Amino acid sequence: MPIRMRFTTWRPLVRFTTWRSLAAVAVAALTAALLTPTAAHGAPRESKPVYSYEKAVREAVWVDTGLDGDSDGRTYRVAVDIVRPREPAQQGRKIPVIMDASPYYSCCGRGNESQLKTYDADGDVVQMPLFYDNYFVPRGYAFVGVDLTGTNRSDGCVDIGGRSDIQSAKAVVDWLNGRAKAYTTRTGTTRAKATWTNGRTGMIGKSWDGTIANGVAATGVEGLETIVPIAAISTWYDYYFAKGAPLYDSGPDALSNAVESADARAECGAVQQKLVDGAPRTGDRTPLWAERDYIKDAANVKASVFLIHGMQDLNVRMQHVGPWWDALAKNGVERKIWLSQTGHVDPFDFRRADWVDTLHRWFDHELLGYDNGIDDEPMADIERHPDQWVTSDTWPPSGTRTTTLRPGSGAQPGVGTLGLNKGRGTETFTDDPELSETDWAAQIGTPTPGKAGFVTRPLTRDLRLSGSSEVTVTATPTTSTAHLSAVLVDLGPATIRDYAARGEGISTLTDRTCWGASTSGDSACFKETAAKTADVDYTIVSRGWADLGNHASDVTGGPLTPGKAYRITLDLGATDQVIPAGHRLALIVAGTDNNLIEPPSTKPTLTLDLSRTSAHVPLVGGAKAFARATAGFGPLAPEATTLDGVQAPRTVQRIPGGNR
Repeated sequence: MPIRMRFTTWRPLVRFTTWRSLAAVAVAALTAALLTPTAAHGAPRESKPVYSYEKAVREAVWVDTGLDGDSDGRTYRVAVDIVRPREPAQQGRKIPVIMDASPYYSCCGRGNESQLKTYDADGDVVQMPLFYDNYFVPRGYAFVGVDLTGTNRSDGCVDIGGRSDIQSAKAVVDWLNGRAKAYTTRTGTTRAKATWTNGRTGMIGKSWDGTIANGVAATGVEGLETIVPIAAISTWYDYYFAKGAPLYDSGPDALSNAVESADARAECGAVQQKLVDGAPRTGDRTPLWAERDYIKDAANVKASVFLIHGMQDLNVRMQHVGPWWDALAKNGVERKIWLSQTGHVDPFDFRRADWVDTLHRWFDHELLGYDNGIDDEPMADIERHPDQWVTSDTWPPSGTRTTTLRPGSGAQPGVGTLGLNKGRGTETFTDDPELSETDWAAQIGTPTPGKAGFVTRPLTRDLRLSGSSEVTVTATPTTSTAHLSAVLVDLGPATIRDYAARGEGISTLTDRTCWGASTSGDSACFKETAAKTADVDYTIVSRGWADLGNHASDVTGGPLTPGKAYRITLDLGATDQVIPAGHRLALIVAGTDNNLIEPPSTKPTLTLDLSRTSAHVPLVGGAKAFARATAGFGPLAPEATTLDGVQAPRTVQRIPGGNR
């Protein structure tokens, strides 16, 4: 059963068979014979809940990471809580593992209901957060919850995505594959061996958890077959800075303080100081950030990747998607992607029924080797309207081309044009840190001192942006420091998920639905959610930021000379947005984006040289599509074919209640 996944980003659809395909043939044959009662009737296509969750083995081990970050002579051990079906081991059958390595199991909780791990008197896990164990353990998987170093019951110090974080999870994969040591207690000498598993591991998790999955995959560790990173970081520098501009008023030490255990808080002062010293507020790219950049190691990734992200995530922003996705594509990694309209939200809470079904089939395919057809499905699912999704055979679509759009002066200052022809003239604005991208967009048609806005003609046909954009700006500041923001906007009425509200696009309801088996201490039933929507006159499509002082280098910045022109390129987050006919596409260039970047030490006035300012936008159909969409005549006949596999929106059907 060859594994075939689409992996071409900019070229036509390509299918390929790798060494993993040969392994999958053997795994499929083995699991068909051993794990399901349907083997006699042909190869299985779906794992079934045939094992007892009530009688599942619940145990804890401590895996030796081999690290001694605080130099006390004792290597760190990380706590690993395991829930696995009892029957396979009794019958001599070995099973795969789903793993979530997290710093949040005791401090902050997981999921929409902030669940924590709970334990019995023997120290074995009673409640494992989220539905993964409830759903997958009865289907023949083990679920493993790892406490990252310095958190909950693990030794060591939190280092925010650095070597200790990644090694604490990688060591568990090594142990599952017989390459590392583990013990039955935190300080004891009795060894524990993972004789019950075949070592095939899939990592999953949201936010920091998904980030660890990215980082472990980038080590190339054997036995990690797939990762499912949800709203995950791909390089930690981009979590704290955007080309020198600080995104938060604190650094990684503050995040470490929020999750570390009492033991770590007492013992890890030196590690904390390294986080402070290694992440200067100048925004320079130091060795600390290089260690936490997983994109540079994408060539090591052997695991397949099923990536999920909210296009309006303002915590882990879409800047973490485009470069990582492209690096995976360049290296031929098998991949799949879901892009929602939400903010920082788990798909269990915005598309529950489809998510559980898709994740089930993904793990069955990647870990059990079942030929269930998921590899023949479109690569991308994109939420076009709340609860309405389209698919695309490849992402971005094969017909996508980077198109250069140029701003020009309009009839009145501050309200310019955006088109294919080279712009002329200048525009001037003054940084106002009290204003945000929504303030700018709301006043796009009105000259205001805090922004420069440029708009296309009303579109005569739909125009699709798919992928990452760049905006190159030539600006002359009046002071020695300046921050810049560039924002793409869909100007026109729409109903969107209200990502700026509490819940970031979802409302939590009181009714519960159940996803797997329950025990008295671990329920599989979770509160349902619904899309929280807002009617808007404009939609932010993508945004990016930079410190103009980084004009000469992505590594270091410096002071500016007032009155001197500087050229810099801002990287905008990836997106997939259709600008409908009748709407307009807008580019805004301004200073501080309130609540999204921190202001500079001065409030400069900046003058843009429009002849040397441009936006490089990924358009399906490229410049020709833009020219047709902005032509000055009425609607044309529909295109002969749809855009690379894009289907009509389909509304999510939610399960009203009961077990599944």
